[in-house]
Amino acid sequence: MSRLIFVNRFYWPEEPATSQLLTDLAQALANKTESESPPRQNEQSSTLKRDAKGRPTSPEVLILTSRRQGLARRETHKNVRITRLGSARRDSPSLVSRAFDLACFLLATLRYLARHTQRGDTVALLTDPPLLGLFATPLLRLRRARIIHWVQDIYPEIAAELSGQRWLRVLRPLRDWSWRKAHATVTLGPDMAAVLSAARVAPDRIHTIPNWPLPELSEAPPAEVAALKATWPASLADKFIVLYSGNLGRVHDLPPILEIAAALRDTAPHIAIVFVGRGAQQTPLRDAAHARALTNIHFLPPAPRAQLSASLSAGDLHLVTLKPGCEHYVLPSKLYGITAVARPLLFIGPRSCALFKEVTDTGIGLSFARDETSAAAKAIRALADSPDQRQRMQTATRTFSQIHTFSTSLHAWRRLLPDSEPLGANKHCR
Repeated sequence: MSRLIFVNRFYWPEEPATSQLLTDLAQALANKTESESPPRQNEQSSTLKRDAKGRPTSPEVLILTSRRQGLARRETHKNVRITRLGSARRDSPSLVSRAFDLACFLLATLRYLARHTQRGDTVALLTDPPLLGLFATPLLRLRRARIIHWVQDIYPEIAAELSGQRWLRVLRPLRDWSWRKAHATVTLGPDMAAVLSAARVAPDRIHTIPNWPLPELSEAPPAEVAALKATWPASLADKFIVLYSGNLGRVHDLPPILEIAAALRDTAPHIAIVFVGRGAQQTPLRDAAHARALTNIHFLPPAPRAQLSASLSAGDLHLVTLKPGCEHYVLPSKLYGITAVARPLLFIGPRSCALFKEVTDTGIGLSFARDETSAAAKAIRALADSPDQRQRMQTATRTFSQIHTFSTSLHAWRRLLPDSEPLGANKHCR
């Protein structure tokens, strides 16, 4: 029987965003049910469903991911086979160490695909490590496998934009070739799909399937939120919480939040800005806030998946940001989790990106450019003092979240995979 193989550097039980998305999708595909939802985190692994003749009715799903100390090299979890490759990751902040980890996983993955991929397999390549598809595509074509590129981030453009190393763009022609030779490319939104179109990927091979909130996410009961906030610093009690939740990575435009905090510090002492998460910008951001005596900014560790509903629900208003120059190459999918718990958001990013307009057009929040921090601070003060306006935005977020569900994206993935319809059919899910 042909297999569905996903390749990504992270998978369950690790909790980076791509790991959680892939875990949800892989488990749902391997455990096909009428509800089309993945097994919950506290459910026991079920046996593979079979038809009257004993044949599996769900595809064989295999995950190729990187090794972490303490995790088995091979195991099966909720009917998904997991193979962890390469040397154990060190997860060091050192760029040299991280590059070594990436290279080890990349080489181990290519070796595995060369030895074990069979004709008829479908291999879905995510974009961690970056440019994996550039090396894997020719190998998989030789093995007569079907190829899907699941483009969560677009490299080398992001790397060139963030590092200033424009020479990295010389890799684009090879990257574009790998996209064009795939049976399908899946990406997240219209800005990213436009990059694929510019690379001359055939329109019927471009599939826009947005990411989704965690299936178990919902607005937490007030008592659960209160219990979580009781563990926060006492100075946050009874404050209007402006929450930034998630990765503090380099594609997120975080310095404007410092300007907003400075504008609010003396004029709105009842408002606090809280960062929940970690990332490359955490230390410089914390140092800058301390240097400017921005006592209305607080930093908290990331919430585990089991507490995420309560953590997100603790925010009265959420912040989503995107650095100018990155709008075509990445999409901040945290907005789906925010709307799943019915909270309004404030987006800071380029006016040209699709998300800027989507936030305001759907009524789920407000959008500002990075040089409009005074206006953004004024809008936050107004929202803090206007429960009716927040309620209208919350109603809009509930409508938005009913459209952007895991079930909707899963249905699009099912249509894409060869067991249901031929790859190449032009399917778009918005």
